[in-house]
Amino acid sequence: MLLHHYRFVPDETLFDAATFRSELAGTRSPIAPFKAALRDIQQRLDERFRAGADIRDLVHGRAWCLDQLLGVAWSLQEWPDDGVALLAVGGYGRGELHPRSDIDLMLLLADDDDSPYREPLTAFITLLWDIGLEIGHSVRSLADCEREASADITIITNLMESRTLAGPESLREAMKARIAPERIWPADRFFEAKWQEQISRHHRFNNSEYHLEPNIKSSPGGLRDIQMIGWVAKRHFGSQRYGDLVANGFMNDAELHILSQGRAFLWQVRYALHMLTGRAEDRLLFDHQRTIAELFGFRDTPERLAVEQFMKRYYRHVTALAGLNDMLLQHFDEAILRGGEKLEITDLNERFVIEGSYIKARHRSVFREHPYALLELFLLMAEHPEIEGVRADTIRLIRDNRHLIDDLYRDDAQHQHLFMSLLCSSGNVARQLRRMNRYGVLGKYLPEFGQAVGLMQHDLFHIYTVDAHTLRLLKFIHQFRKPEAREEFPVVAELVHQLPKLELLWIAGLYHDIGKGRGGDHSILGAHDVERFAERHGLSSRDTRLVSWLVENHLVMSMVAQKRDITDPDVIREFAAHVGDETRLDYLYVLTVADINATNPTLWNGWRASLLRQLHAETKRALRRGLDNPLDREEWVAETRNEARSLLAAVGADLERVERLWELLGEEYFLQYAPSEIVWQTMGILAHGGSELPLILISAPADDMSDGGTKVFIHTRSVDDLFAATAAAMEQLGLSIHDARIATSSNDWTLNTFIVLDDLGRAIRDPARIEEIRAHLVEELDDPDDYPQIVTRHTPRQLRHFKVPTEVLIEQDPANERTLLELTAPDRPGLLARVGRIFMEQDISLSAAKIATLGERVEDVFFITDKSGAPLTDPERQQRLRARLIEVLDVAG
Repeated sequence: MLLHHYRFVPDETLFDAATFRSELAGTRSPIAPFKAALRDIQQRLDERFRAGADIRDLVHGRAWCLDQLLGVAWSLQEWPDDGVALLAVGGYGRGELHPRSDIDLMLLLADDDDSPYREPLTAFITLLWDIGLEIGHSVRSLADCEREASADITIITNLMESRTLAGPESLREAMKARIAPERIWPADRFFEAKWQEQISRHHRFNNSEYHLEPNIKSSPGGLRDIQMIGWVAKRHFGSQRYGDLVANGFMNDAELHILSQGRAFLWQVRYALHMLTGRAEDRLLFDHQRTIAELFGFRDTPERLAVEQFMKRYYRHVTALAGLNDMLLQHFDEAILRGGEKLEITDLNERFVIEGSYIKARHRSVFREHPYALLELFLLMAEHPEIEGVRADTIRLIRDNRHLIDDLYRDDAQHQHLFMSLLCSSGNVARQLRRMNRYGVLGKYLPEFGQAVGLMQHDLFHIYTVDAHTLRLLKFIHQFRKPEAREEFPVVAELVHQLPKLELLWIAGLYHDIGKGRGGDHSILGAHDVERFAERHGLSSRDTRLVSWLVENHLVMSMVAQKRDITDPDVIREFAAHVGDETRLDYLYVLTVADINATNPTLWNGWRASLLRQLHAETKRALRRGLDNPLDREEWVAETRNEARSLLAAVGADLERVERLWELLGEEYFLQYAPSEIVWQTMGILAHGGSELPLILISAPADDMSDGGTKVFIHTRSVDDLFAATAAAMEQLGLSIHDARIATSSNDWTLNTFIVLDDLGRAIRDPARIEEIRAHLVEELDDPDDYPQIVTRHTPRQLRHFKVPTEVLIEQDPANERTLLELTAPDRPGLLARVGRIFMEQDISLSAAKIATLGERVEDVFFITDKSGAPLTDPERQQRLRARLIEVLDVAG
């Protein structure tokens, strides 16, 4: 199926059949000449590809060359009569072949009896294998074709795309008659089956064209979506060309251009993948993205990597193709499946009606005569939840008229009022903004958002483009408003209904990442952009300050929770002063939770949730006390001790023994732990008595607990390599450490607490698994000098691709008389154990750690001192530590 305005012209400079036949006549075996011809053809095609030849000439040219070779191969056999034909089917049947594509053939027989043809058929297929062709073949009679095609949508699709390569064309014509729509798979059944097939295929890719490593054939917006349009058109209209859809009124020239340009780009990418890998590779893996970007002429700039520029082009093409596919298939649905239905029509206003639960423009000139209707349509859908979508002809009108949205349009007060009315609507605002983006309206109305469409960051942390991530964030905010959100997001689900103006959260969400890809701090750039939006849309100065502050500070809360010691009163006081009031805190908390969830599905877990809940609660407490009346460290310690003592007295603990134990612990211990944790640990230590074996207590979080991970408490003799040994033992168990709090009593016993999750980011609750962990830790830590082996599992392919340089930042924490070491390094198995070994080698004591894995890298924070408990202030010693970490971890990566 060729696009109109293009016709492939056979090119004998690629392959000269007459010359080849002459060469073949002078050889005893045909295998070597065939192999040489295949090699020469591909070499010439690759040279032309690298030189920038029209990709259509290459893809159709390879198919034409194979037609000639197969014709020669066919002629080498003795066929008894005209009862057999060689057909190209599937992609090859369309006349399309990429360098390593399968060559799909069917040997079509007039009758079921294949005995007269077995010998030449076997010889023919064997020859094709011997010369190295990747063929997929079947042998079917006319009756087989009808029977098997009737039962299988895939087979009927393959047979529809067929060409005769050798033998009588009359056989294919007979086959076509047997599988015609009036006999099997009429257009409506065929369309419905193919649509369900596409829905299932899209579901495998999370219904998103935005993937870090997309499949250019099967992902939404990929080549299969283009083929889907052709298959349905062929079945319904009998057309061979996409251009026929224009003639039949199902597509216009602009849409045909989108289809043509998108397919050409995807063909270029697919050709490059096949050429570079030497196999039929359709996955655009990280391994290939950089190479193809360079091959296509992209170069790094100060603002953006070449690979990010290339992938932005990819995402823009597939987004356009996915939208076109949606619109055309809905058009087919309305015309083919529901063409004869009498749809109920409900008036909305003078411009729109609801027709069969879909909104529809009353006439073709609605948007031209009333440009504000381009925004009004989405507001109406937000106000009428019974509307399921937009009629296909109205989608086309939107696409055809969105050019009307220019600077004058954006500056019009009526249009600004409509957009703000949408944001203030009680309906599903997030869904309407997604629709606006899908139809190209959002990026026109907010040009700064349009710049972010298709913009990706080449890492494993940000797995969506900026626009896709932003719209996912808005979707999470909408979901927080539903009753079922209270189970997974209890605090957010409560707060989101208490925010004074929800529209300010929609605006902050829209703009939080909008400054990416422009160079500079995207938070500051976004804050400037949102101020201009607020001014243009008439927000008050107070509301403008709030949305600007939220955009500029949208990363602050997660950074404090994950990188600072939030058990430290000074950290809470500092963060509370930065936030300033409870309203800002609540808005920021909801925005932060939505942002984390929308960034990467693997990022949100119970532990991160508990950190943010704790930070929110402690900050709110500090704000309510007043910034001029902070809770100091002594008060914090006293309150914690008193509450823990009361809890212990209530369960009948021996308070004299409790006080003797507590006398061995410093003030830091009561700053690090909540009263309930202190009770748990104290009871365990007292029950353990004078045993010299390590005490291992493990607490799995109950469903209603605020802790999001499994808590492992270790009480044992303090030795230099205890942290390193513990980290190695945890690695052996397949556990990831997310938080470590290290305390040592005055009689040199440790009170170390770790928060751990399994390799899927879940807390461990199974009692048998908990006992396995406890027993393993007791065995390994009974003698830490007998050091557990550091795990040496293979590094996953995706992680190996990213070269993250190890970075070490060392600064002082004067309030707590310790040093803060921030480590950014490639995520690798055994990393934390190696860090622990280096600390041991360098005579460094660890008091706490915050562990964060962000895609291909870790961003860990360690609070350290020297062996005497003093901070590391010597610059030379700091440099030795920094150099040793970089040396070991870069090699390990």
